[in-house]
Amino acid sequence: MSFYEITGGRPLSGTVAVQGAKNSVLPMMAAALLAPGVSVIHNCPDLTDVSAAMDILRLLGCSVTREGDTVTINAASPVPAPIPEQLSRELRSSVIFMGAMLSRMGTGELAYPGGCDLGPRPIDLHLSALRMLGADIREEQGTLRFGWSRWPRGREVCLALPSVGATENAMLAACGCPGVTTIVGAAREPEIVDLGRFLAAMGADIAGVGESTIVIRGGKALFPARYTVMGDRIAGATYLCAAAAAGGEIEVTGLRGEHLSALLAILEEAGCVVYTQGASICLRSDGLLEGVSPVRTGPYPAFPTDCQPLLMAALAGGNGSTIFVENMFDSRYRHVNELARMGADIRVDGRVAVVKGRGRLHGASVRGTDLRGTAALVIAALSAQGVSQVHDLRYIRRGYDGLERDLAALGAEIRIEP
Repeated sequence: MSFYEITGGRPLSGTVAVQGAKNSVLPMMAAALLAPGVSVIHNCPDLTDVSAAMDILRLLGCSVTREGDTVTINAASPVPAPIPEQLSRELRSSVIFMGAMLSRMGTGELAYPGGCDLGPRPIDLHLSALRMLGADIREEQGTLRFGWSRWPRGREVCLALPSVGATENAMLAACGCPGVTTIVGAAREPEIVDLGRFLAAMGADIAGVGESTIVIRGGKALFPARYTVMGDRIAGATYLCAAAAAGGEIEVTGLRGEHLSALLAILEEAGCVVYTQGASICLRSDGLLEGVSPVRTGPYPAFPTDCQPLLMAALAGGNGSTIFVENMFDSRYRHVNELARMGADIRVDGRVAVVKGRGRLHGASVRGTDLRGTAALVIAALSAQGVSQVHDLRYIRRGYDGLERDLAALGAEIRIEP
């Protein structure tokens, strides 16, 4: 497989526009099933996860095309075809199609979903939310078979945790349930707001997105919509952490500062100069970050778990100590052993990691283990002394549209080797 060869120690400078948000577009593509006719999604990144979602829609009887960053979905006559293991294991977000299939077709079948291995990530919250709305879901030999056990109607759905995916699944299913559905304990991420706006553009009666209680008056006939996806805040965080670690001054456009307020505050504490204006974030760094107060991941607006590996890589090549507490996933420190190959001093004990910055890292050959962990290795390589090779780029292709192109445009010495 191909790999990145990166010569570190070069500061970054310039402007980069972020891609459309991966975590917005995937549930939107499932939501396109809800309306007969042609929906158009603009600012859609070219990712392997998006391609897998397109394949699922085609399997369900939809016509799907891409032209540039625009994806067109014709859901005139979908069919509840079984989604096989090959597709569902490639795309963890395939579980989001359950709510959409229930809403539009009333039934479906899905092999148990896959995705990055970040430790146990049970979909119990998804299944529980759909069952609260009246779904009958049976798990048989790795396959989920589902349909309405009784006439669907709006109900109160109480989530034990503010799960993004379970909130999205409940939103999609609720659109097909006559009456009022109240989702209590809903996730508040910006991507939830983006999905809510897309559903509203389709004619859904929905209120409270971005808050802990969402109210949907379902059962209305929806119609196709044309929508532009928000910028990807985690891709933006990747560029910001890269510049913080390597040094230099960059501007990230297409992204609002409030969507990354927790990260920006920590980067300022580490010694960066950060300022925001409209849909633009600017950062200046001398490349030697200082240790910061303990970083604890949590649901939005707390520090995002997806940013934890990115920030850790940036701080590992700086000075001072930082404590990380990972509250979202059990196995989100798999990048630590690879960072150690580059000279990072990181000690892990359960959900706690202590990073001791001892100055610049050094180049090494490392291998990605998941999407954000692989991006973290790229960040470390950009700031390290010497040449690094980052292998297993299939993870990068899942979440970044042209990462090496954008970094090279900012002045990084990065290229793909076969």
